[in-house]
Amino acid sequence: MGGIRRFSLLLLLLLAGTGSAFAANGEYIIVVGGPSLYQWEKYKLYPHDHWWANFVRAARLRTEQLRGYFGPDQQITWLVYKQGYLDRAKQEHQDLIALIDSVREKFNLNLVWFNAGSDVIDYLNKGQPRNQVKIAGFEYFGHSNRACFMFDYSNFIDSACKSWLHENELGRIDRRDFAHSAYVKSWGCHTGESMSKKWYRATGTHMIGAIGRTQFMMEELPILTSEDGKWVN
Repeated sequence: MGGIRRFSLLLLLLLAGTGSAFAANGEYIIVVGGPSLYQWEKYKLYPHDHWWANFVRAARLRTEQLRGYFGPDQQITWLVYKQGYLDRAKQEHQDLIALIDSVREKFNLNLVWFNAGSDVIDYLNKGQPRNQVKIAGFEYFGHSNRACFMFDYSNFIDSACKSWLHENELGRIDRRDFAHSAYVKSWGCHTGESMSKKWYRATGTHMIGAIGRTQFMMEELPILTSEDGKWVN
């Protein structure tokens, strides 16, 4: 009976496309970038991030899925770009840090604030004893282009960023950090056009990424919006 249950779980995950069946044996990491500011976006034809929680909401929806698949004991870590939410809080006139912390409490997360791409790499390499706790899943919710995750896009500088993780920095990640068949996905725009290839060369894991743009939604995970858009790895 136990073998049937394990096979059923594996089949469910494969059909749903949700991640590695080995997640319960390791750490699942979700990286959340920061939102743009109104002062930079208000004059654009298609402004970004009308809602401060674009990325937080998507990460929350995904976390709820993972809790359903793997149960309450699965180790899930959120790495959140803190400065972006400190800055946006002034615009929103509310404590966004406390609101994000409430998600940590609800879903029993390990919440880690970061400020630079080097912080993300450091956590991947040294956040847990990687000889014992492998990374079984890694997902990114935030702004991106074909070559990098842009954690503070249009936050500090209009239509640009000062905090990122570039594809040329990925070689600093220890490929032994990841479990065999780890599930990796970027939900941001354009990642599948270049960065996914560099990720595989650096880590030995396939990162699913978008060809074209993605759009973050209120009640579902991000969707592809480019006419020829598709997910690739």
